[in-house]
Amino acid sequence: MTTSAARLGSWLYSQPYILLSTTATAWGGNIVIGRVAAGHIPPLALAQTRWIGAFVILALIFWPKVRQDLPVIRRHLPILLLLSFFGITLYNSLAYVGLQYTQAINGALMQSTAPFWIALWSLLLFGDRLTWGQIGGILLSSIGVLAIITDGDPSRLRELTVNPGDLFLIAAMACYALYASVLRKRPPIHPMSFLVITIGLGGLMLMPATAMEFASGFVMQADTQTILSLIYVILIATILAYICFNRGVELIGPNRAGPFFHLIPVVASLLAIVFLGEAFRAYHAIGYALILSGIVLAQRFSR
Repeated sequence: MTTSAARLGSWLYSQPYILLSTTATAWGGNIVIGRVAAGHIPPLALAQTRWIGAFVILALIFWPKVRQDLPVIRRHLPILLLLSFFGITLYNSLAYVGLQYTQAINGALMQSTAPFWIALWSLLLFGDRLTWGQIGGILLSSIGVLAIITDGDPSRLRELTVNPGDLFLIAAMACYALYASVLRKRPPIHPMSFLVITIGLGGLMLMPATAMEFASGFVMQADTQTILSLIYVILIATILAYICFNRGVELIGPNRAGPFFHLIPVVASLLAIVFLGEAFRAYHAIGYALILSGIVLAQRFSR
């Protein structure tokens, strides 16, 4: 049984589409958890607890790997600090602050820009160019995202107003896209060592912002809802999602991984329908079909 499980795990670890779909599922669920946790956990405290909890769990299990990789980690500390700062500290701080000042539809629109930011950073830093198939796939899946977040009514886009929160969210997605693009430069260490170190450094650099939030009077409510939310955020949205995302990008590269960000609103809307009682509409089905078609197009014509 152990051998079979190991073989299955090894096979799954080599399947980029399953890994990236798992990441999107975990982060889509995180949006629903964010709605449930609203008013119970301050935004930056949620992020800080997320990284500290994930770091403690991973360090307890994989510290021997980290200790073995310490000489390489020391030599590559600058790139590790860069990845931690942009992919964890800055991304989370900007995103959580931005979500306090913008509409939900604006937030979803800003998040859907991730594939475009990844393509831009990959081009500027490494000279990577999108194929026509990838461009078409990203545009097609973007239309699917718009169909979902506008409730099938494009005229709703005219109601949008730009506010400072939108700028924070755009900056957050640009930071995370930079992290995704530069992942190819991560040092040659064990994947779990990389995760432990980047999460630990990112959480450490987030502490000043969390301290400022705490000093302003935000407090976390200690109740069942808070505990269950934190368990999901730490185990699923952080540990599982980052393992899958990092490996998925390693296998197929950032540009091909980018369109999978458009699966996040699919998962979030499905979970909202199932658990929050929201109604399923025809535009959901149309949006899902466009997003899945766009992802398939981007993968089939990636060269």
